[in-house]
Amino acid sequence: MATINKPRVVKDYDKLPLEVQGQIKLTYPQGFAGNLITYINAKGKVVSALPYETDDHYYLVRMTLEEANNIVENDDDFNDDGILRDDFALQEFEGHDDVDEDINDIPDDMPEEEEEEDI
Repeated sequence: MATINKPRVVKDYDKLPLEVQGQIKLTYPQGFAGNLITYINAKGKVVSALPYETDDHYYLVRMTLEEANNIVENDDDFNDDGILRDDFALQEFEGHDDVDEDINDIPDDMPEEEEEEDI
């Protein structure tokens, strides 16, 4: 996927829609820590983030190495070894009707918490 002309979104992991969080887990089934990059943001600060690209957006998901490890450690979708459970894709994305929340109702744009910037 080419990142040219795609909106670039910098956002915290917990502020992403649940569907995007699930897609990120599928993209990084062995955890996030080994895939972090660093860059200098518009304010001149060094930031670490997890790159993730969809057909419509290029995300940099802000997280430190410690946060990346904590997310995986505290997420039941990952096993004790930090590997995504084999049944994750089936359980989360193949039509379970017990989901109370419509993913389209979750706001993914919070102006004070989301930054769009050239990266």
